[in-house]
Amino acid sequence: MRLHRRHRRAVAATASVALLTLGACASASGDGTDARVVDLVAFAVPEAANKAIEDAFHATPQGADIDVRGSYGPSGDQSRKVEADPEIADYVHFSLEGDVQRLVDAGLVDEDWKDNNHAGIVSRSVVVLVVPAGNPRNIQGWDDLTRDDISIVTPDPDSSGAARWNVLAAYGHAIATGKNDAEADAFLVDVFANVDQWAASGREATTAFDTGEYDVLISYENEAILARQSGKDFDYVVPDDTLLIENPGTVLIDAPTAATTWLDFVLSDAGQTELVRKGFRPVDDDLDGIVVQGALDPDDPFPTPTTLLTIADDFGGWDAVDAKFFATDDGLIARLRTQAATG
Repeated sequence: MRLHRRHRRAVAATASVALLTLGACASASGDGTDARVVDLVAFAVPEAANKAIEDAFHATPQGADIDVRGSYGPSGDQSRKVEADPEIADYVHFSLEGDVQRLVDAGLVDEDWKDNNHAGIVSRSVVVLVVPAGNPRNIQGWDDLTRDDISIVTPDPDSSGAARWNVLAAYGHAIATGKNDAEADAFLVDVFANVDQWAASGREATTAFDTGEYDVLISYENEAILARQSGKDFDYVVPDDTLLIENPGTVLIDAPTAATTWLDFVLSDAGQTELVRKGFRPVDDDLDGIVVQGALDPDDPFPTPTTLLTIADDFGGWDAVDAKFFATDDGLIARLRTQAATG
């Protein structure tokens, strides 16, 4: 019978004690002396930020001996992997609340995971429109995405949390500018008709955009900033009305205490500073004064949109969003994508 990962660790620890008793001591850098491990499973986009947080974490007394091992991919896919095999995760960082709720429903995450000062959110961003340097198509906002001369790449909402934020931001723009439901539906069909690639994840969409084949990438603001930090010749537009992205993070019920130590550090000013430096907006609005290379204005990296939509205030919360937009059998987004493809 296969041992649960926690049990395997206990066996390993017992074996280590036995070896120490026999005098088989080794150096702290590679001796098997019960070093603590946190297995992190996350969506693709925050990989660079989490690695930067890990470096800062290891420089602290509480994090010096904790090994953080990361796995990254599309948010929905990652959540389903943890549901199928809980042994792979101690801490999860997903794009959508629903990807954590899946683990709550499976009995892997406490129901009260959101009962903290940040309502379970560990990173924030906004939806932006990424364009080639110089913005050759003169993209100024959402309405430009319906033009006949525009080619779009965006992640696929069937696998990617980033994609769901993107399509909700476009729909929210339509409603915020006075369109009724039918007109908002028609607006999304026009946008979808210009999508030439639905990528598996936000990161894969950025890679596809880098080929130069597309005019617009719908993406996270932090993804655009990170691309520019990495030397990509991109610009980006923060629309006048856009959607606040809030990414959840939490520990599994069976996680070691080291996972909670890691989460506490992620939410600390030191951890959030590393997220900000990689282009994420902090969960604490009072954390400011951080220069963000790659932002349109590094000294003032996060402009405030005229209208900043939220899931809670403008869409009725995730339960309402999932039922209306992403229901498996008859969700609005799937129907509008089909209409755009066949129309």
